[in-house]
Amino acid sequence: MFGFLKADPKKKLDKEYKTLLEQAMQAQRNGDIRKYSELTELAEKKKKELDRL
Repeated sequence: MFGFLKADPKKKLDKEYKTLLEQAMQAQRNGDIRKYSELTELAEKKKKELDRL
């Protein structure tokens, strides 16, 4: 009955994915390649999880 009030897990994962990509881009621009690599890896994991849904 109140299913419309539940948060959509796809939206949440997509938002997290985009946030991680944005943070990775900022790290790359600042010259922090290690952090860029870590954030990109986390973003790819979120993308795979998103694709499974």
